[in-house]
Amino acid sequence: MEPDQQYAAYIARINKTFDYIEANLEKPMTLAELAAVASFSKFHFTRIFQSMVGETPFQFILRLRLEKAATLIAGNPSGSITQIAFQCGFSDISVFSRNFRSCFGVSASDYRRAKHQHRNLSQQQRNHRQAGEAPSLYFSPDLQTYQWRTKMNLNKSVEVKELPGMTVAYIRHTGPYKGDEQLFENLWNRLFAWAGPRGLIGGKDFRSLIVYHDDPNVTIEDKLRMSVCITVPPATKTEGEIGKMELEAAKYVIARFELDGQQFQQAWEWLYGQWFPASGYQPDDKPCFEMYPEEPKDGKFTVDICVPVKPA
Repeated sequence: MEPDQQYAAYIARINKTFDYIEANLEKPMTLAELAAVASFSKFHFTRIFQSMVGETPFQFILRLRLEKAATLIAGNPSGSITQIAFQCGFSDISVFSRNFRSCFGVSASDYRRAKHQHRNLSQQQRNHRQAGEAPSLYFSPDLQTYQWRTKMNLNKSVEVKELPGMTVAYIRHTGPYKGDEQLFENLWNRLFAWAGPRGLIGGKDFRSLIVYHDDPNVTIEDKLRMSVCITVPPATKTEGEIGKMELEAAKYVIARFELDGQQFQQAWEWLYGQWFPASGYQPDDKPCFEMYPEEPKDGKFTVDICVPVKPA
C-alpha cells in the first residue's frame, strides 16, 4: 500500500473510533474494545491514536465527557450536576468533580453560576440590540403544525418537527473553522468529487449538511470537530478520508435563514438567544447540524439550522 493510501486508511479507522466513542460516551469503554473498532492491535492502538489525534484514547474520552457535562450544566440551570455527571459516563462524582476542576479551573457549580450570569448579561445586550426580534407562536392550518412568526430579517421560517434517521458519508475536519469559507469549499469539493462518480448526488431524499460535534463555547478551537456530509444509502461503502455515520431520528427545531458567509454566527446566536427562551424547548443531547436545501446563489446561502429539542 502506498504511503498516502496507508495514511488515508488510518484516518478512516480513527474516524470510525471517534464515531464509536461519541455514540457510546456514557458507557465504559476498554482499550481492547476501541482497538477492535479501529482494527488495530491493542498493543499499537494507543501510540497510533495519540500520534494522529494529539491525545491518548482515554484523554480524548475524558475531554469529550467533561465538555459534554459542561454544556449540559450551563444549559440546564436546575438540573442535578450528579445526574449530568452520570449521564456523561462518570460513575464516581468525586472523580468527576476533580477532573472538572482540573479542566475548567472551577467547580461545576461555580461554572454553572458564571455561565448563568454571563448568559443573563448577554441576553440583556441581545434584547437591546435585537428588540422586536423575539418569535411568536401560531398554528398553520395548511401544514397542521405549529410554527413561529419572527421579525428577525435573516430568518425565513421556524418549525419543530421529527426528522427521520439518516445515513451520511462525511469528511471530518478538526480545528478552527469559523468564517473560513475556503476551508468549507475545499471540504465540499473533495466530498462531491468522491460522491459524483458513484452516482450518490441528487435524488428525492438527497441532503447535504454540516454536523457540529462540539460546543464552540466549551471546546478550544484547535479541538473543534465538524463533518461535511451528504446522505447516502445505508449499504454505501466508504474508505480513506470518507467516513460513514448514522444520525438518529429525533425532534428538531428547524430554522431557515438566508445568509452570506459572515452571518452564520448571527443566525445561531438568534436561535439560541431569542428563539429558545421563548419556545418552551431546550436543546437535546444530540449533534446539531446545518442542512442546505438548495445551491448558494450570488454569495447567499439558504440554510436550515437544525437543533435537537426536548421540553424545557
